[in-house]
Amino acid sequence: MAGSIKEFFKQRDYYEIRLESIGGLGANLCAKMVGELAVKYLNLNSAGFSSYGSEKTGTPVKGYIRFCLPEQEIRVHSPIVSPDLLVIFHQALMRDKKTWAGCGPQTQVIIALDRGQEEMMGNLPETIGECYVVDARQIAMETKSRINVVMLGAMAKVMGFIELDRARQICKDSLGRKYPAALEGNLKGLEQGYEKVRQLSKEEIAIFKSRVNEENASNISDKEQEWGYVTAPIGGVNPQFGSTVTADLSPSRQGYLPVFIKERCINCGLCDSTCPDMVFQFAEGEFKGRKMMVNRGLDYYHCKGCMRCVDVCPVNALVRGAEAEHADKQYFLPNQDMLRAPDYYVKTGPDGYITSESYLTEKRIEGGEV
Repeated sequence: MAGSIKEFFKQRDYYEIRLESIGGLGANLCAKMVGELAVKYLNLNSAGFSSYGSEKTGTPVKGYIRFCLPEQEIRVHSPIVSPDLLVIFHQALMRDKKTWAGCGPQTQVIIALDRGQEEMMGNLPETIGECYVVDARQIAMETKSRINVVMLGAMAKVMGFIELDRARQICKDSLGRKYPAALEGNLKGLEQGYEKVRQLSKEEIAIFKSRVNEENASNISDKEQEWGYVTAPIGGVNPQFGSTVTADLSPSRQGYLPVFIKERCINCGLCDSTCPDMVFQFAEGEFKGRKMMVNRGLDYYHCKGCMRCVDVCPVNALVRGAEAEHADKQYFLPNQDMLRAPDYYVKTGPDGYITSESYLTEKRIEGGEV
């Protein structure tokens, strides 16, 4: 939205932004910085909050920010239904129809799109307004910054009423004191996001929509899953009831993953002990003439790239590698003990939405007994 913010408020009470992200990409901090920027440097009232799951990385995150003129109070604190700006931090989220909920002709969309994938996975609604893309992951890797500051720069450019200097200043205020060593890289990422975000033409959007329609015609992921004699587990029992076994956490990775070098592995099991998602697959085998449990590889479906295994490995059998350079993962071994249904993988993981309200009426005394 180019032009003066005050012109916008002649027609609307609020300017509303919704961030759609995955835990670990920094959307919560990004929402806080945008809200603080509006108050400190734009002389606007601002209110924002985020909803996220119980785990720091891998669960869906939504951020909500509202702006209004200083003489008006913000009395609405509910999730944003019809955003003026929708920011999608990972292209895998485009597959979820809930991501696009409430989008209309007034909605501008910014998508963090990986390099070389202009066809964009997902479903772009017919009703949205302008659509912008930025290769946030690649920029973050090149500038040694984070995806959230790259997206902050792109948001400043698309909104039109936030100057780059103001975005730089809020980045210094928020990150300079806490992470002074990383400030220079984050400022570069912010500037690159501001400069490299680009608007898709109507022709590009039309081509994409035609591709999407063709894909959706043969894609069964949106259909109701049917279980029968052939497809259901033995006995008709779902052994993963309420489980996250079909959650693909790969979108949580920020461009890096652990690369397994089997020749160095001593099968000590430290990687399996420290991994929060149990991605390592051990099976009975032989090592140095002795029968023991041998590390066969990783289940990258559940790996979110925390790199704890790389830090703990005593023989460097696990090393940090750029995911773009390892498209063919040599030791990618899906967990054979779990029910696999590739057509129904949920790219964004389980629904992590929680509310701040509690159903409990009792209060604890100094954290102790009720």
